[in-house]
Amino acid sequence: MFIINLTYKTELEKIDQFLNEHIEFLNEQYKLGHFLASGRKIPRTGGVILSNIKSKSELEKIIEKDPFKKHELASYELTEFVPSKTCDELKFLME
Repeated sequence: MFIINLTYKTELEKIDQFLNEHIEFLNEQYKLGHFLASGRKIPRTGGVILSNIKSKSELEKIIEKDPFKKHELASYELTEFVPSKTCDELKFLME
């Protein structure tokens, strides 16, 4: 499992130009079962995605498809972790 930490490298006006494409990318990854949760940071300096992809190299290939990555609008930090404790609603993450 990975936490993907996006940090914007440009002004929000430029980010907003590609936001709909980024949302389409996210929707596709949710449909494929690759992403579990996502959202913007507060203040709006980037975003966070929770992915259940097992392989870092596979996840990096997926990220290459993100319009924010394609247009060099954000940097991506990947943190791999293994959940060892969750609330009842998220027990499936430990399977």
